[in-house]
Amino acid sequence: MQADLFMKIALFDLDHTLLPLDSDHAWGEFTTRIGWTDAGDFQRRNDAFYAQYQAGTLDIHDYVRFATAATRAAGPQAAAEAQARFMREVIAPAIRPQARALIESHRAAGDQLAIVTATNEFVTRPIAEALGVPELIAVRLARDAGGWITGEIEGTPSFREGKVVRVGEWLAGRGLGWANADMAFYSDSPNDLPLLDKVQRPVATNPGPALRRIAVQRGWPILELFSNPTP
Repeated sequence: MQADLFMKIALFDLDHTLLPLDSDHAWGEFTTRIGWTDAGDFQRRNDAFYAQYQAGTLDIHDYVRFATAATRAAGPQAAAEAQARFMREVIAPAIRPQARALIESHRAAGDQLAIVTATNEFVTRPIAEALGVPELIAVRLARDAGGWITGEIEGTPSFREGKVVRVGEWLAGRGLGWANADMAFYSDSPNDLPLLDKVQRPVATNPGPALRRIAVQRGWPILELFSNPTP
């Protein structure tokens, strides 16, 4: 690591932070709409996992196996076609000017931009590209000998404390450590408290009641990007 290196970085959570929805949950609902899953059973399980996420009790390995099952069964070509349709029909209309303006303000300031999300890379990579954010730290999906996803997670999942681990790995890959970076992190969720506590400039963004209370107690800025978020 080179001691003279220093970087200003803006980190963004994705779901309910840059987007007024949960992209993983929305992808699950979309796969039901296009006939890949049974509507009643999938929605019941998807909603249960989402409630666990909100409560901070989610087993992310179980969730990723569930969340990728329909995609894995569809195969690479059908999945790519569905992914493109999902971006057109669900994500593109949900990208708000306020989110783009926030990203662009950091780009104009010369900051390195990265999304740090607990949602898997299949769902989030095209979203990061659509937002113009060059770096994505997401849940990495293990792949079989043919290159298709298996339902297992590769490495440390970028969830709760895992976000700190993955950002540390990302910094190290650029010859940096925590002391060599001035970082802002925008998030809506108390699941992200480990990383919010780690950075120099935490910003509670569209926070729910739990994170809002903590932000007020700690004197963190509170940013409201959206007035009418969706699940």
